[in-house]
Amino acid sequence: MSEAREIRKIVRLLNTTLDGTKPVSAALTYVKGLNHTLIRAILFKAGIDPFRRLGELTEEELGRIEHVVNNPSEYGLPWWIMNRQKDPRTNKSWILTGDDVSWVMTQDINVMKKIRSWKGIRHELGLKVRGQRTKTTGRRGRTVGYQRKK
Repeated sequence: MSEAREIRKIVRLLNTTLDGTKPVSAALTYVKGLNHTLIRAILFKAGIDPFRRLGELTEEELGRIEHVVNNPSEYGLPWWIMNRQKDPRTNKSWILTGDDVSWVMTQDINVMKKIRSWKGIRHELGLKVRGQRTKTTGRRGRTVGYQRKK
């Protein structure tokens, strides 16, 4: 008779505390920067069943997941599946996780502001950046065109 393994309730992976009772594919979505498609590719390359519970995985299997995330090109992951594609400084693609995602995004916005691109100016002014309408939406503070009945 096989002995039941203890399932860890909390697992620390990729500098994030994750719920060990969830399936691996669902639990990894809580890591900032990883989406379902990328997670499925990572688990396939690491050779791990996506429907196993995260708390059941051994330290060696968790290490494999972390190694695939940190070295995606070594495992043959295509550039288009990664969340940082063709970085302007290095022209390489990689997977960013955790605080690196917000830090790199802030750096990119600062570069846009510095070179005075259209998107950079819109960021500076606190306006919509991606071509949305601004006549009625995106307002902060007082509403316009509304009066309470007296």
